[in-house]
Amino acid sequence: MEKYNIFDEIQVDKNEEKFFEIFKNEKIKIEKIVSNGQKSPENFWYEQEKSEFVLLLEGFAILEFENREVELKKGDCLNIKAYQKHRVKFTSLDETTIWFAVFY
Repeated sequence: MEKYNIFDEIQVDKNEEKFFEIFKNEKIKIEKIVSNGQKSPENFWYEQEKSEFVLLLEGFAILEFENREVELKKGDCLNIKAYQKHRVKFTSLDETTIWFAVFY
């Protein structure tokens, strides 16, 4: 058993998001994502094979789906079903956005 603090290794990098794998096996992957103003490229959509549960630990973000947008603030969580088209439209420019993501 290894102890891990979700707020360790918070790197502010305005050029790229940082991904930290916390746990992974054949059924589930858990990761921390640190964003600093990053968003999905224009006309890019995620259509993942696995469902994704996201919890916003810090910051602010807007996720865009084909027919709506969802604003997320600290403490908000959302379940994204497998193959549901979505993209990151916005993450905070003046504070770090920390995501806790579970892919299952």
